[in-house]
Amino acid sequence: MLALFGLLIVIGFMILIMTRKASPFTSLILVPLIIGVIAGAINQWGFSALDIPKYAIAGMISDTDLKIKGVAGTALMLLFAILYFGLMLSAGLFQPLVNFIVRAVKGDPLKVLVGTAILALGISVDGDGSTTTLVVCSAMLPVYRKLNMKMMDLAVLIVLANSIMNLLPWGGPTARIITALHVDEGELLRAIMPGMIIAALWVIVVAVIRGLAERKRLGITNLNTDSMVHLIDTPHEDDAKFTRPHLIWFNFGLTLLVMIELIFGGMWFLPKVNSALIFAIALAVALMANYPKQADQREIIEKYGSSAVQVIFMVLAAGVFMGILSGTGMSHAMGEALATWIPERFGNHWPLIVALISVPGTFLLSNDAFYLGVLPVLNQVGIKYGFSSMDIAIASTAGQAFHLLSPLVGFIYLLLHITGVEMGKWQIQSAKWAIGIFVAFSLAIFTVGGVPL
Repeated sequence: MLALFGLLIVIGFMILIMTRKASPFTSLILVPLIIGVIAGAINQWGFSALDIPKYAIAGMISDTDLKIKGVAGTALMLLFAILYFGLMLSAGLFQPLVNFIVRAVKGDPLKVLVGTAILALGISVDGDGSTTTLVVCSAMLPVYRKLNMKMMDLAVLIVLANSIMNLLPWGGPTARIITALHVDEGELLRAIMPGMIIAALWVIVVAVIRGLAERKRLGITNLNTDSMVHLIDTPHEDDAKFTRPHLIWFNFGLTLLVMIELIFGGMWFLPKVNSALIFAIALAVALMANYPKQADQREIIEKYGSSAVQVIFMVLAAGVFMGILSGTGMSHAMGEALATWIPERFGNHWPLIVALISVPGTFLLSNDAFYLGVLPVLNQVGIKYGFSSMDIAIASTAGQAFHLLSPLVGFIYLLLHITGVEMGKWQIQSAKWAIGIFVAFSLAIFTVGGVPL
């Protein structure tokens, strides 16, 4: 019966956000609160309606007595990470890469497509699909038009690259996995990094394959360096005042240090530093170095603060959701119930099952619905069969190869609008190459990543 109440919470949440009757934020808070209070009023499972607020608060800020780990640490990490990478974008950290690629590709379609893939992979470190789309398209669209290249290739490469780099801890899916399963972001990143690298190489291979086809179709156009320079969009006046080209190497070095500590902290001679503190320190240093005037610092924070606040709201709301499911025991009860329906031979390969489930799961559902609603249940089943939460967390990332093709993803409409391609055709073309990402990534996490089959 308790599992049924948990299932009602998950289904109610998913129905509300899929039908757009309520926002994910309000659904994450109100659905578990209402159903949790009803279950508590029955008072048959060791908790009352008055306990529900305690579980909700514990889900946000932790409670050792209740053995509930909150999401406040994840929220802080995302706050500082989003502000940090937003600052680096405004300071022009990625602009030399844009300029170099546009100059280097000249009139060769093969070079253009490989350059597009590299640029998209680099810009996607920011973790935001809209930013990647705007930066890559502003740099490469004039080149594609000049050479009469297919916009479909541009749209496909952008989404393939972003689907990989979005797995960084400050990206949407990984942040939700960390929130839902309370796994260490550094350990998770180390486990999926080999798969990300192999998948990124696959995107380059896709660019080469498509580039050879375009070179055969169009040939090589003779464009000199001056012609290519004219195709590079100059920054808008409001954006230009924030660029700091003279600090490019400082910003690059600082970002490199952040990435090294984030990935390898606790290994070799490196101390293990909390990721939120890493980004907080890096943000403070970057603000002082790039924008010593307080007015400029305030403007940068205001520019990217709204995006950060929206993400934090979602994470804290997810904490309420998870706190109630965990505190009431509903999550455990659902896992036990689901486990009774899983044949023993499947249970012994549960991470592989989770990886396969994550493909339709993350396509048909939003990241919020799948990772915050479904994944905790899958995790409980995995624990019953002897797998760790980290095993399930790693396996669940495989489906991200297809997630960005979902109509539930907002930024793809910006991508389709700018490139002018049809959604159905784009989904088919992208899915064809995304299969390679899924296979390569899955092989890596189940071998190098150490996840048992």
